[in-house]
Amino acid sequence: MTARLDGDFVVFLIGMRINKPLRVDKWWPAASAMPRMIRELSRQPELGFLHAEMWFSRTIILVQYWRSMEQLLSYAHQRNAAHLPAWQAFNQKVGSDGSVGIWHETYLAGPGRYENVYVNMPAFGLGRAGSLVEARGELKSASGRMQAGAAESKPD
Repeated sequence: MTARLDGDFVVFLIGMRINKPLRVDKWWPAASAMPRMIRELSRQPELGFLHAEMWFSRTIILVQYWRSMEQLLSYAHQRNAAHLPAWQAFNQKVGSDGSVGIWHETYLAGPGRYENVYVNMPAFGLGRAGSLVEARGELKSASGRMQAGAAESKPD
């Protein structure tokens, strides 16, 4: 299977690293804030959030898919949403004391600029954010999937 998502979209990687595991008072508020944000975003699809996958260990990573950069940035700055108060609380409680690390990376993607394959997998990642199609014909190879995406994005 391979995933398709119409038009441009954003892949947003965000996470935290627990540098001082015994300081639960420092890392738990940050770790528990993200599931609240995901629930909030899932209830409001008009905000542009498409899907997320999360892994929890000493380093927590969350892969998010958004419809646009503008919608991602808008959510980050909304005063009545869960993100801004959580970010402000993190800066007040943790700041730069080294107990918890926070990071993110943002990537713009679109037709012909991404490739994926899912073998023996349920709908996952981009396959949940978009739709899954059978990988046959030109979609059987990575280069074929990239070329097919590029062809879809060219005007007639």
